[in-house]
Amino acid sequence: MAGFSELIKSFDKTRDYVRDFFIYGCKVRSDFDRKSIRTYSDEKRRVESWMGDCMRYDDSVRGRSVSISVDSGHIPENPLYNAYYSKSFTDNDIRLHFLITDILYDGQSRTLKEITDLLNADYGQLFDEQTVRNKLKEYVQEGIVNAEKQGKTMYYSLSDDIADDYIRDFKGLEDALKFFSETQHFGIIGNSILKMLGLKNDMFFIKHNYMIHTLEDILIPDILSAMDEKRFISVTSFPNRHRSDIVTDEHEHKYVPMQILVSVQTGRRYLAVYSLEQERFTTLRLDYIKGIKKGDIFDGYDNKKAAYQRNISRVFGVSFGARKERGNAEPMKITFRIDIKKEGYVLERLEREKRCCIIEQTGDELYTLTADVYDSNEIMHWAKTFIGRIVSIEGGSESIRHRFYRDVARMKKMYGGDNDEHIQ
Repeated sequence: MAGFSELIKSFDKTRDYVRDFFIYGCKVRSDFDRKSIRTYSDEKRRVESWMGDCMRYDDSVRGRSVSISVDSGHIPENPLYNAYYSKSFTDNDIRLHFLITDILYDGQSRTLKEITDLLNADYGQLFDEQTVRNKLKEYVQEGIVNAEKQGKTMYYSLSDDIADDYIRDFKGLEDALKFFSETQHFGIIGNSILKMLGLKNDMFFIKHNYMIHTLEDILIPDILSAMDEKRFISVTSFPNRHRSDIVTDEHEHKYVPMQILVSVQTGRRYLAVYSLEQERFTTLRLDYIKGIKKGDIFDGYDNKKAAYQRNISRVFGVSFGARKERGNAEPMKITFRIDIKKEGYVLERLEREKRCCIIEQTGDELYTLTADVYDSNEIMHWAKTFIGRIVSIEGGSESIRHRFYRDVARMKKMYGGDNDEHIQ
């Protein structure tokens, strides 16, 4: 029987477990129905070993739920980084790592055959050329080894780039590494460099740090590369039985990536894409994406990118609505009553958060926000934060307006009104 190991082979599976059971913290052991209960126990033990004191346990009638509880403003390092340092490796991986770097340490360039022969002659290790080629290709991609073609033959040499030299030669680089090790995008890279140098972040603490994005960073390189090379991507989503608006199966769906968007309200990250199946622009939440594969070059990329730039100018949040690539936006006007002498900060907030909308004064203490967006529902989520100052709503869809007035009526009934004067 195989023993328990803290190391993992598939990071995708780990992302799935951490995301469902430990980030959201809503599920209990009985909700686990993918494999055996022992599988859940093993994954739980792994996460507990990575997270240490960051685990939280809550008991209820349904059972015990386990979650990650962290005040990001009081920790110098994102604990989820540990998941990236837990990948398993084979005996050949570790042998080849040290032997290849030892062979190339003298600075000379060698061919694949020369490296394979030296492994046999000097170290007594028998490796076929394909195994060594794959390891060299991996190290070339990671920047550890340089590859240079001379004639028809490829020569390999050890890279001269050493992090210690850069830290010594460039003043302030160490502090920059400490800062970017905790930023949302590719912080794991900065953290890895710090660990390699034996350094720790002892300067920067981020109060509102969306640490869950660390689990999505593994997707970003392929997305950015596909956009740069103007390629399709094939996307596989995590199954989710409780949502009908996202892909819930394991089939791949093709999209053309346009841009990565970050919500200023929730911190969630979205991938804006063009769907050839639906013939429209849409967005995919990164934490729902299981895997991404780059595809062929999309010949019409520049035209679609230009169309996207026109469309995104009429998107209030991340939703393009239910429209096709061509269609009409939904004009909407919301009028607010603001006492500028006492509540000038409200007008300042409207100006700061209006995005693609226009604010103008339309009367004494009346200010009207005019929007021409594809999904007016997004505006209403934001506008409700000004409840009590909204005078009128015009335009948009009728269902959205009715829902707003219905919500106000429900709130009045819930918290008191003419029929409940005794409620304070």
